[in-house]
Amino acid sequence: MLKATEIRVNLPMNLSEDEAKLLLAIKLYEVGKISIGQAARLAGFSKRAFIEILGRNRVPVFAYSPDELREETGM
Repeated sequence: MLKATEIRVNLPMNLSEDEAKLLLAIKLYEVGKISIGQAARLAGFSKRAFIEILGRNRVPVFAYSPDELREETGM
């Protein structure tokens, strides 16, 4: 289990706590700091729903380098 730290942030009036959690989860996943499951839990979504959200935000679920992709596909 991931050790958690609690932080308090003053959000702008036009940004809800849920939106902030979602944006944080997307970014932390995108930069490889947390797993997709951890990000989904942080954002309050199922893994499937979070994967769909990643797609809408143009964040790849699988981030392979060109060499890794060639190796995976056998091309």
